[in-house]
Amino acid sequence: MTAEEYYQQGNNYRREGNYVEAINSYLEAIALDPNSPAVDAKRMLDDILNYYCKDMYNP
Repeated sequence: MTAEEYYQQGNNYRREGNYVEAINSYLEAIALDPNSPAVDAKRMLDDILNYYCKDMYNP
């Protein structure tokens, strides 16, 4: 597969809510093309997964 195909596959996984597979696909795309749009997509997904409100979990 090409970097673009991995990127598109990652987008499809992300839309389905399968974030682990999305990240794996983005990483494959980045390995093939370090300038792929997957770099920004992975960064965005990392930010989403790392965000949480501490007050909501520790009332």
